[in-house]
Amino acid sequence: MGVTNAATLASDALKAFDTVVQSTGGFRAREGQRRMAEAVAQAFSQAQLGKPEGEGASAASAKTTSAVAGLANEAPHRAIAVVQAGTGVGKSLAYSVPAIQLALARGTRVLISTATVALQEQLVNKDLPALAKQLDTPFKFALAKGRGRYICKLKLERLASGGTPGEDDLPDDDLFAEEAAAQRSARPPSAETEARVQLYRRMADVLAAGAWDGDRDTLDTPPEPEVWQPIAAEGSSCTGKHCPVFNQCTYYERRKDLVGAQVIVANHDLLLTSLGARLLPELDNCLLVIDEAHHLPGTALERFAGEADLSRLAWIGKLASRALRVGQLMQIDDLGDIPEHATRLRTALEDAARLAMDTYGDTLRAPRQAYGAGALARFAPSASSTRARVSGGVLPAALVDPFAQAAHHADGLLAVLRNIAKALRAAMRDQPDEARRLSTLYAQLGTLAPRLEAVHGTAQLMLLEPAEGAPPAAKWFTLAMDGDFIVVKAHASPILPGNTLRNHLWSQVRGAVLTSATLTSCGQFDFFLREAGLSGDDAVRTLAVPSPFDYARQGTLVAAETLAEPRDLQAFTADMVSALLGDLAQVKAGALVLFTSREQMRQATERLPASLRGAVLVQNSLPRPQLLRQHRERVAAGQPSIIFGMQSFGEGLDLPGALCEALFITKLPFAPPDDPVGEARADWLRSAGRDPFSELVVPATAMRLAQWVGRAIRTEDDRARVFCYDKRLVQTGYGQRLLQGLPPFTLERRSAAPSATV
Repeated sequence: MGVTNAATLASDALKAFDTVVQSTGGFRAREGQRRMAEAVAQAFSQAQLGKPEGEGASAASAKTTSAVAGLANEAPHRAIAVVQAGTGVGKSLAYSVPAIQLALARGTRVLISTATVALQEQLVNKDLPALAKQLDTPFKFALAKGRGRYICKLKLERLASGGTPGEDDLPDDDLFAEEAAAQRSARPPSAETEARVQLYRRMADVLAAGAWDGDRDTLDTPPEPEVWQPIAAEGSSCTGKHCPVFNQCTYYERRKDLVGAQVIVANHDLLLTSLGARLLPELDNCLLVIDEAHHLPGTALERFAGEADLSRLAWIGKLASRALRVGQLMQIDDLGDIPEHATRLRTALEDAARLAMDTYGDTLRAPRQAYGAGALARFAPSASSTRARVSGGVLPAALVDPFAQAAHHADGLLAVLRNIAKALRAAMRDQPDEARRLSTLYAQLGTLAPRLEAVHGTAQLMLLEPAEGAPPAAKWFTLAMDGDFIVVKAHASPILPGNTLRNHLWSQVRGAVLTSATLTSCGQFDFFLREAGLSGDDAVRTLAVPSPFDYARQGTLVAAETLAEPRDLQAFTADMVSALLGDLAQVKAGALVLFTSREQMRQATERLPASLRGAVLVQNSLPRPQLLRQHRERVAAGQPSIIFGMQSFGEGLDLPGALCEALFITKLPFAPPDDPVGEARADWLRSAGRDPFSELVVPATAMRLAQWVGRAIRTEDDRARVFCYDKRLVQTGYGQRLLQGLPPFTLERRSAAPSATV
């Protein structure tokens, strides 16, 4: 694309932005918002989309001129804008108007990826409908969700007609008569089973009546995961166009909406899961907006991590039995390998579990302390499990062969399953009268296939050895109890999300905008760029747009020091809780208290005096929407209302005005010490002579703290006091770095005082 043409497109996009802002009631022109819109317009106008000129042409035409041949060898121009937009900038409008205007002008589409359901709903239900009425050129938009959010009508039909719920359900088919009888004998119907069947019948009735669209999220009371999973439209059990109810499938109906939409709203997990799957627009031929971009590195680690249960292995025999019977029905050759692969796979996993206990048993049997929810706490074991990490990511020699055997035999079984699935789809096409039965058989293999894929992927990660100087994968084992049964699991994960994103995402993207209120750490973009895989990328331009709020006038940061050192957990918690309870007694309207551990929150809750107990709402004591509704009702009635919460309440919670006139941060939100990925990364940095605390821990904490503090001031009219009880914020060098990343509140220091009984 020529420079002149790109400049014209960017100019036209900005004119459209200015027009929308001027015509929007209640909106005021904001310098920062327009600066962001300009950065978006420049990036998206400069990105070269689609195949490079000359690519795909016939050999004859490609040879006609050397100029065309030369263009075909040039790398397409990429443009990526990383924009931090402070609270109140209005970033959704700043990126959506230029992006949509440019997409319409260039004949392409916009893909917006968010991290939270709340932002998705805001975009789809509020922002985009309003924008569609204001832009001169019409456009359509759609929400993209993972298929597991939608109902599988074939599964629901069977379970609603009396099938026994469960992930290993068998059809009423002679092929599985023996196994089905054994399953029913081992698990006779119960009151819970009957209640679940009745629920499925009600769901089927409202679906048939058109009172429900088949989307789990549109139910008044979405079912629990264990109830929903047996009826979800999972890809592993779906035959697509070969399914007898394909034409009434909710998931594929929603797919049609995506095809006709110029703007698609997805989430980070779906974005990464769908790479190469053709569900979302091709990344080299669309304009990509990643909102809430600070979540992207963490999502990448989750997406490319692996977990395998080494103890509960009955599914392997079921899978082998079903594969043999269906394979024989389909007349597949080479089925004789199935029993051997299955037997050897089970033996390999049993050996891995036994040898893991031999090697790490002392650590796995030791009691553990339950920590809070840090940025990487998703990798920490649950409160009822223990963990042992593989030092340096080097698997002990004794464990190499079991995992190598597991990977080999899982791969063999997957190859057989692919052949059977291919034959089933062909039979459905050729025998439409048998499609319903064959689709059900397909599903019975598909429900177990994800476990096999998890074993295969995890075993490969466990065996992975890094090249010289490259970071190792984090590897660890966990032990938990399932009733009286010991469950040992193997886990593995990359430790550098940037490498993963660079290889899997940015290698495909031509034009992108990444934005969030917190992308800098201690005032710099460096940490985020490394984590996101964009450090050193010549296509990247950064911009920090400050909030329009007058933080020095609107807010006060109270550094309330304690006598005890934060590292002395017991003494510090006692001091902190005493100071906190004294400050909470002064709350007149809405307040939010953020804890770094469940133990902190428990002690504070237990020590609440009678005068405060009725004012406090504790996270998980009520469903989140209900808790927030009660909080708003209390504040509206002129009553004090105080929310006790942890990490998930430190981000995305919008409590403007009197709903949060005071914010209390009990301790600096460092990641928990039981994060195996963080530990593995720190070890690798130390081995390279680098300082993980300064390079990793402090920047990550700075971004998290900025998110927490961001709950305090949400509008230009808000007034709030932010209390932090961790004296390291004002007494250490790294605390000064953390302060640099916070809004410029008026700072008020409160000296430590002896603990008092409240």
